[in-house]
Amino acid sequence: MKIADLIPRWGNQTHVSLTGKPYNVQLSLRDAARIEALQVMYPECSEEEIVSDLLRAALDELEVAMPYVPGKRVIAEDDQGDPIYEDLGPTPRFYTLSHEFLRKLSRAVSK
Repeated sequence: MKIADLIPRWGNQTHVSLTGKPYNVQLSLRDAARIEALQVMYPECSEEEIVSDLLRAALDELEVAMPYVPGKRVIAEDDQGDPIYEDLGPTPRFYTLSHEFLRKLSRAVSK
């Protein structure tokens, strides 16, 4: 999801209940005021939904922005037969850790 997709989403949102691990965050006064302003502008969305959507969009954009650092090992070939090198940047570790925590959190929720 991209930040630019949020306004249309909030404008015609069909509400999905939030599940998962709750997080408590301290916002600056300016950020808190902006969240409250968005909630007034889009009253069918709760503050929790707005914060959750903003965080999801920011994490998606962060994931895309992680740098690719090519290693020496060829792991595949592209459609033209050119080598694709392993990624030594933060992305593989982020994916591995994300999937590990997703499994743990999913098990905790299903209990």
